[in-house]
Amino acid sequence: MEINNIFSLGELFERVQMENIFSDGKTFVDCIPKKDLAFIQERYEEQKNGIDFNLSGFVHEYFDEPKALTADYKSDSDRPLETHIEMLWNILTRKPEQTNDSLISLPKPYIVPGGRFREIYYWDSYFTMLGLQVSNRADLIQNMVDNFAYLIDNIGYIPNGNRAYYVGRSQPPFFACMVKLLSEEKEKDILINYLPQLEKEYNFWMQGSEALTADKPSVNHVALLPGENIMNHYWDENDTPRPESFKEDVELAKETTDKKLMYRNLRAAAESGWDFSSRWFKNKKDFSTIHTTEIIPVDLNCLLLHLEQVIAEAYELSGNKTSAEKFITLSAKRKDAINRFCWNEEEGFYFDYDYVAASQKKSFTLAATFPLYFKIASAGQANKVASIIESQFLQSGGVITTTETTKQQWDAPNGWAPLQWIAINGLANYGHNELAEKIAKRWMNINEKVYGSTGKMMEKYNMMATDLLAGGGEYEAQDGFGWTNGVYLALKKMFGKT
Repeated sequence: MEINNIFSLGELFERVQMENIFSDGKTFVDCIPKKDLAFIQERYEEQKNGIDFNLSGFVHEYFDEPKALTADYKSDSDRPLETHIEMLWNILTRKPEQTNDSLISLPKPYIVPGGRFREIYYWDSYFTMLGLQVSNRADLIQNMVDNFAYLIDNIGYIPNGNRAYYVGRSQPPFFACMVKLLSEEKEKDILINYLPQLEKEYNFWMQGSEALTADKPSVNHVALLPGENIMNHYWDENDTPRPESFKEDVELAKETTDKKLMYRNLRAAAESGWDFSSRWFKNKKDFSTIHTTEIIPVDLNCLLLHLEQVIAEAYELSGNKTSAEKFITLSAKRKDAINRFCWNEEEGFYFDYDYVAASQKKSFTLAATFPLYFKIASAGQANKVASIIESQFLQSGGVITTTETTKQQWDAPNGWAPLQWIAINGLANYGHNELAEKIAKRWMNINEKVYGSTGKMMEKYNMMATDLLAGGGEYEAQDGFGWTNGVYLALKKMFGKT
């Protein structure tokens, strides 16, 4: 698979990123070279020491800036929101194409989130598919599942997104959820068709588990915990600054003694999709204390338990009882481990587990609703989680991501579509229908309010001050927006008018 590596330009790349030639570090790594990179590198070496050399002028001579798919789209807030979203599906669809930029070409059309996100994103896509299902676009769901299967077959896993600079890490493993969703539109036996890719993804997350020992308790994405329990954490095979956020990473690492460890922890947090959140910090107010790779996230392990269950189901459908039993046993063992290491009876809540410190993190986050979504919690556990969600998370716009108010975008006061969906459906799974509906309607209301005033759907919203836009993070709030569109349509179907 040929992939353009614009960030391999060395000094030129670093200068462009550090000198803010573009206001957003992602812009340059998405730029389209007008010439072969080797040629551009030669011209740079020839010209860089010249008295009249202008870095910005050089870059704009040899690169075209990327354009958002929605750049020419003019929304009309007088249109019903559902109509707006239905129209956006085609606007946000990217067709297969061969490019000479950092994009990894895919064989079939796919939905991008919007704004600065001009490529497919792994976990975003599941929540986008929820809306495509409501819109009767099984064709696009099929295409996107096939694209992810293609990535698994060609790279060995689904990267964060289909860009060269995302290779090295994945994202929350929702592929099994996607295949299950597709089976609702096709037939149940479709699980068998994707069994090879489901197993390859599982093997990616479990790679190195056979090498775990007391002296080497963590390898890649796996960690050995007491009782011979193997659980997963986020990780990235690289320990360098993220090309798309190069300057931010370099500056954050200035004061640290182990820069490589810092970079890997930043990359691992990017793999989590929660980039960034105080849940990954030792000191909740200090970004530089990030230690993502030491944390067993409750939501990641719920997703992998579900993957084990879906693989078991696929083997059952294919008539392979022995392999089905193997994965049933693995999922049962993981369920016990989640409840052993992540459940806190005294607090009545699920927490991430720091396997290095051998203690729970005690950060209150919506990750605690994943055991409800995947029906891992007992009724008693679910009741306690629901009580805390209502008392500590529920706000006028829906539920906040964590109870910590920071400058990180995956903390309060922000709320995000995927976590609203997980929380709402997790609560409904255990009969907390009134609370689920309250969250759903408040979330849909803020979607509608912002759309009415701006004509846009946003990637995130301010849950606590619904007259303000969400903020925080490394870039401006983006509009488009794939997963918000998908979740809104799915909730509208479930709960009707607000």
